[in-house]
Parts: sequence; structure tokens; C-alpha cells
Amino acid sequence: MTAMPKITIYTKPFCPYCSRALSLLAAKGAQVAEVEAAFDPALRKEMLERSNGRATYPQIFIGDKHVGGCDELMALDRAGQLDPLLSA
Repeated sequence: MTAMPKITIYTKPFCPYCSRALSLLAAKGAQVAEVEAAFDPALRKEMLERSNGRATYPQIFIGDKHVGGCDELMALDRAGQLDPLLSA
């Protein structure tokens, strides 16, 4: 089995979309680095820079690829494109 790429997800507390994205990734067996960025200006700035200014939560990165938010992650999964990204 190949190692999964590093997955980083920028979240904020009590965010239902963050919870859904984390749950899906956990179900896939992914190791996720969760970064609570909502109340930390430096981490929020990092998220905005990495996501080309997207300010909604979550923002998800698989390796260096910006996947987007929860809706984009779910769409990738429905299209059968998430598993190949996770095993890249």
C-alpha cells in the first residue's frame, strides 16, 4: 500500500462543513493535519494565500493540490476522483 499524500484542512470550530469533510477523509483512512485557522490571523493569512483568497471553511489541500471546500471534496468523491488523489 502506498503512503497517502499529506492532507491539510483549514477549519473553524463548530463548522458542519468541516465536520463532514473530516468525516469523509477519516472514512477513507486518510491522515489529516487539521489547522484551526478561524481565530489565528497568521494561519488565516496562510490559508488565504494557499487557496487564492478563498475565505470559506474548510479549505482542503491534498499534497500541494488545492481541492477547495467540502462541496468540492464530496463532488470529487461522487465522481470517483477522490480515491486516486488520495493514493497518488
